[in-house]
Amino acid sequence: MSKPLISVVITVYNEEDNIKPLLEATYSALEEIDYEVILIEDGSTDNTVVEVKKYANSRTKLIIFNRNFGQTTALAAGIDMAIGEYIATMDGDLQNDPTDIPVMLKKAMDEEWDVVAGRRANRKDGFVLRKIPSKIANWVIRNSTKVYLNDYGCTLRIYKAEIAQGMGLYGELHRFIPVLAKQQGAKMTEMDVKHHPRIHGESKYGLSRTFKVMSDLILMLFFQKYFQRPIHLFGGIGLIAFLIGIVINFYLLILKILGEDIWGRPLMILGFILVLGGIQFVTTGIIAEIIVRTYFESQNKKTYTIRSVYQGIQEAKGDFRLISNHKLDSN
Repeated sequence: MSKPLISVVITVYNEEDNIKPLLEATYSALEEIDYEVILIEDGSTDNTVVEVKKYANSRTKLIIFNRNFGQTTALAAGIDMAIGEYIATMDGDLQNDPTDIPVMLKKAMDEEWDVVAGRRANRKDGFVLRKIPSKIANWVIRNSTKVYLNDYGCTLRIYKAEIAQGMGLYGELHRFIPVLAKQQGAKMTEMDVKHHPRIHGESKYGLSRTFKVMSDLILMLFFQKYFQRPIHLFGGIGLIAFLIGIVINFYLLILKILGEDIWGRPLMILGFILVLGGIQFVTTGIIAEIIVRTYFESQNKKTYTIRSVYQGIQEAKGDFRLISNHKLDSN
């Protein structure tokens, strides 16, 4: 297969009813472009794989995971497999519209953008459970990372391949992809895209992800600001803690000189617990993240395992050949 202009990476998980209209809409939208479609089946428990094999064409590659690894890992696998000059990512739930891809691609090529991010202008999601938490998360991420996009939750984006494949996706960092791209010096913009209400299936996301997003934000801020100079973070915390400790100890020393008994006072105990315990927990979490990244990157390991990979071999839909049936990568 010759190198296509664009690789479209689509993550699917329990989307059997969406596969046929998804593929038909994608093929129709891209018929004037040299493309490939990479579907990552993220451990579905329904007939998603059967439906993909039934309706996919020869430009489609199907990656089947051993189990559910999550959206970020699925995106990472698809991006790793992509061979196009540009890479587009989108969800498989029919809420993203593939007709936006050619427009976004043209903008990226004509205006020489490294990343063109979608912005859901008329979002068709629940107001309380989806829109409000998303708006809050977008505001927090935008103002803390200083990467000024309006919609971090929209999966529909176009990247230059070298940018997408250099981001190093781990954990659940898909919401922070623009931040990762910016760290590579990517020139990015955003544009309005269409957004449709979900017709089949159920959303895989809810309020429970809020705490994960906030935790990942702390990690992203560390990597963005202190990864190459951690002493600026830990040295600052250590200095502040040291000065507070000096003030407390000096105060207690004065009390001791005046004849008061200071042993066992809540102030002394609380100070030790908060300062030492807080620093220990935060630094342990960050150090653990660095160790994980070092483990994977130094050995060129992936964070996913693949059961099998199929490639369409004819323009007639539904004809696939197995091109790999072993674990390409292991965690």
